[in-house]
Amino acid sequence: MRDTTDGAPAEFIAAAEQIRGARLRSELTAREIPAPERISPHSIALAAGITRHGDSDDDAIDSPYGAGRFVLMHDPASAEEWGGPFRIVCFAQAPLEMEIGVDPFITEVTRSWLVDALDARAADYDALSGTVTKTLSSGFGGLASRGDAAQIELRASWTPHGDDFASHAEAWSELLCLLAGLPTEGLDSLAARRARHPLTGV
Repeated sequence: MRDTTDGAPAEFIAAAEQIRGARLRSELTAREIPAPERISPHSIALAAGITRHGDSDDDAIDSPYGAGRFVLMHDPASAEEWGGPFRIVCFAQAPLEMEIGVDPFITEVTRSWLVDALDARAADYDALSGTVTKTLSSGFGGLASRGDAAQIELRASWTPHGDDFASHAEAWSELLCLLAGLPTEGLDSLAARRARHPLTGV
């Protein structure tokens, strides 16, 4: 793994240390991974996955129950485009039960969870953008035994402000657990929303 702080300015070194010290959800196995190259002069990346009993660290990072990536980038030359010298990119995905996967509001709920998680952590940010993709599949022929399946995937980026970078990583970990069906304080899992109302979750 390349040294993310090699030749880095002090503000990035401080931000990277906060990311490494973030208090992520205990249901996750997380570790620092090599950040994508050539996306910014300095960056730090985390990978995390839902832990199940008996999983190895490698199994958990790419867990079929839910997994994601988080990248903090630093590039003062992109400040005008980003709205600041830092930019965060995250990814989160998890399987869904079919009755939840067909819910027409599931993509809107997923997007709102990211906003709620950031706000709950008092993370200061703007310029949030991204996509939520819902995938439904049905096996046939030799794969018919797999039956029907559904998956939700979120890709998002935003510009963090202030000096609290750990809160952004912690919000991402909350989102990942919610997608995997694990409840958190103040936010309902997908199953809980569905139980209250089959479509709106109200």
